[in-house]
Amino acid sequence: MERKVGTVSRGIRCPIIREGDDLVAMTVTNVLEAAESEGFELRDRDIIALTESIVARAQGNYASVKDIADDVRTKLGGETIGVIFPILSRNRFAINLKGIAMGAKKIVLMLSYPSDEVGNALLTYDQLDEAGINPYSDVLTLEKYRELFGANVHEFTGIDYVEYYSDIIKEAGAEVEVIFANNPKVILQYTDCIINCDIHTRVRTKRILRENGAKVVCGLDDILTSPVNGSGFNAKYGLLGSNKSTEDKIKLFPQECKELVLAIQEQILEKTGKHVEVMVYGDGAFKDPQGKIWELADPVVSPAFTDGLVGTPNELKLKYLADNDFANLSGAKLKEAISNSIKTKQDNLVGNMASQGTTPRQLTDLIGSLCDLTSGSGDKGTPVILIQGYFDNYTND
Repeated sequence: MERKVGTVSRGIRCPIIREGDDLVAMTVTNVLEAAESEGFELRDRDIIALTESIVARAQGNYASVKDIADDVRTKLGGETIGVIFPILSRNRFAINLKGIAMGAKKIVLMLSYPSDEVGNALLTYDQLDEAGINPYSDVLTLEKYRELFGANVHEFTGIDYVEYYSDIIKEAGAEVEVIFANNPKVILQYTDCIINCDIHTRVRTKRILRENGAKVVCGLDDILTSPVNGSGFNAKYGLLGSNKSTEDKIKLFPQECKELVLAIQEQILEKTGKHVEVMVYGDGAFKDPQGKIWELADPVVSPAFTDGLVGTPNELKLKYLADNDFANLSGAKLKEAISNSIKTKQDNLVGNMASQGTTPRQLTDLIGSLCDLTSGSGDKGTPVILIQGYFDNYTND
């Protein structure tokens, strides 16, 4: 019978992971047991993906707010520190802010508006238009912000992040001053020691600040790049990609884990004879049309993957072929013509009109997004994802 199923994404249930657990053995065992219980077999080029959270948990990659405070104090002097462009997140940033504030006497908190970098809104553009405010040039004090806009709560969390972040700073023992601006140079009117907390624009922000006289500039990726008081760390990303663990502790983005994905690939090959691809994934790279939130708060979608996941898709658009090249065909002849086009397609379709509308993104970003949507971030209990048929096309039986 003709094959009727294309790509399949399965969440694999696993035990709760603790520090020191053998993730290689756990992943291989649970994938193979899932295949046996559900009656499917692994195939070459299947993809096994692990959420970054369980990798970091197994590594024991944690740090306390005191560790953050000590590193901040050492690197920025412990006096007045500008904290600019943080995202609005209880899980992603609030605990980091607590540690930063513990390492300073005063925090000048500069929030981008009307939203943060990943789309969490303080305000709407309609509110700005009604108030006659230009977000590209106008700088607002807290008093002016409240006068114009009052209290604004996040659509999904119900939190007034301006008040929430201010309270965190004060409770940590530091003085706080809040301003609203989108030009990084504005912070230099208040202090020359700055932590820029943006994720994907951080390199540009650091450059602008340094070129305009900042004394010390650290991104979140410069804090906890090595152990502090024996803490966890991430040499490449620092605090970027961290999550709240407890009220006084964070889980950092996983440390180097290329060896992990290679070891899983090798064990699957030994046990099944199949060559699978393996990756570690964090946030997917997609945008919510309701809340306008761009999901990617991690520095990258995938911090580690096997070599077969390098590159971008090389696909033809079936509806383009059907409506243009083979508009006069139907039925079996249309299927045969399209199949032949796929079988003889070039290795690089850049510029080919028949590939327009396909998704020219990195494979790891696309696959990581599929994994993130499959596993969710709540209580599904499926931190490992198995994807089958991702590299198949219309011609594969």
